[in-house]
Amino acid sequence: MPKEAAYQNIHDELQLDAIPKLNLASFVTTSMEEECNKLIMESINKNYVDMDEYPATTDLHNRCVNMIARMFHAEIGENENAIGAGTVGSSEAIMLAGLAFKKKWQNKRKAEGKPYDKPNLVTGSNVQVCWEKFARYFEVELREVEVREGYYVMDPVKAVELVDENTICVAAILGSTYNGEFEDVKLLNDQLLEKNKQTGWDTPIHVDAASGGFIAPFLYPELEWDFRLPLVKSINVSGHKYGLVYAGIGWVIWRTKDDLPEDLVFHINYLGADQPTFTLNFSKGSSQIIAQYYQLIRLGHEGYRSIMENCRDNAMVLKESLEKSGHFNILSKDNGVPVVAFSLKDRSRYDEFKISEMLRRHGWIVPAYPMPPAAQHINVLRVVVRAEFSRTLAERLVFDIYNVLHELEKLHPPKVTKNTKEENKAMVENGVKNTALDAHREIIAQESNKRQKIMAA
Repeated sequence: MPKEAAYQNIHDELQLDAIPKLNLASFVTTSMEEECNKLIMESINKNYVDMDEYPATTDLHNRCVNMIARMFHAEIGENENAIGAGTVGSSEAIMLAGLAFKKKWQNKRKAEGKPYDKPNLVTGSNVQVCWEKFARYFEVELREVEVREGYYVMDPVKAVELVDENTICVAAILGSTYNGEFEDVKLLNDQLLEKNKQTGWDTPIHVDAASGGFIAPFLYPELEWDFRLPLVKSINVSGHKYGLVYAGIGWVIWRTKDDLPEDLVFHINYLGADQPTFTLNFSKGSSQIIAQYYQLIRLGHEGYRSIMENCRDNAMVLKESLEKSGHFNILSKDNGVPVVAFSLKDRSRYDEFKISEMLRRHGWIVPAYPMPPAAQHINVLRVVVRAEFSRTLAERLVFDIYNVLHELEKLHPPKVTKNTKEENKAMVENGVKNTALDAHREIIAQESNKRQKIMAA
């Protein structure tokens, strides 16, 4: 077919997709500046793996690694390079970090002449599915600390109780997928240090900062969760979330060179020079790496802080408006990723899934889902407040949520039973006015009685 027809056919079919900016289910950035879009298109045909052919792109990648590592307080000198890699997202970054922990644990067990065939990993049951993938793909037992109602993240004390000599690491989440809450990495570090001291083990920590890695350094700089804690050996972060880049870029940073086993690094020379590589895939586009570098130098520390503060403020506007409605419990925290997670106080007539379905009619994608096992009887609606989610959109969303609630109240009115009628009658007789209408009717009745007495006199 003609190229114009091919384009038009695909373009028209894609109109059936949702509007990305109104997709409040996703943490992924959906808008960037035009100058960055131009850089992306100019580099879209560059394969990042060809480092010898594209040395400038490789240099930008290394600068990103160094800047992010320093943001996480990595132990690197003024003229030293950090140990890390760009990935296609946090899932690949977690696979790499997990493999490094497993290999280092295996090497140590082999050297000690101990069994090394039953590694395990400790997480909370609120982890993202990529951790389950890692455990299954690479044959590692996943030990999960169950969340509970009112406490929807991993309990550090219970996590440490699950640690044994076969634990390759404990994974903490800086920004839970379910409600955006930060887990207490400092407490986990302190508890694990004590257990290591008692047992002689050296169980490390990995921090999954996919969502919170670009939040905490700017909104909560005093919070200790990163390489300031001695047991944190690696951190992953998603550049395509609050790193403010389109989908397709993540980062994994190791504390030191010793934390990445050398036998996981491959050296190739058939592209023109010796090149070390430690990623799961080979070919990869350069555009997202260049876009990440653009955002880092364009915004700087002050720019990122301003954007994250704005996200937090918009999340608070949304949260406070939902609280005022009287219909919802707020399950997210004020300190954490700018996410608003909320559930209905009364699910007797309609539930969170019905609200989610009806919001789609207004163009909004607001997911509804159950909490993890042990708290799965609680359903949650979640709004991810991204950089492109403006105050105007926040206010409009609140307006549409109120409209949906009003419509649902009309579609599902409360059932009036005989007992309810008798209770209302008793309340009126006791001088309690249930509604303004009841009070108005009683006033009319009293006036009528007065007139009858006057006429009788």
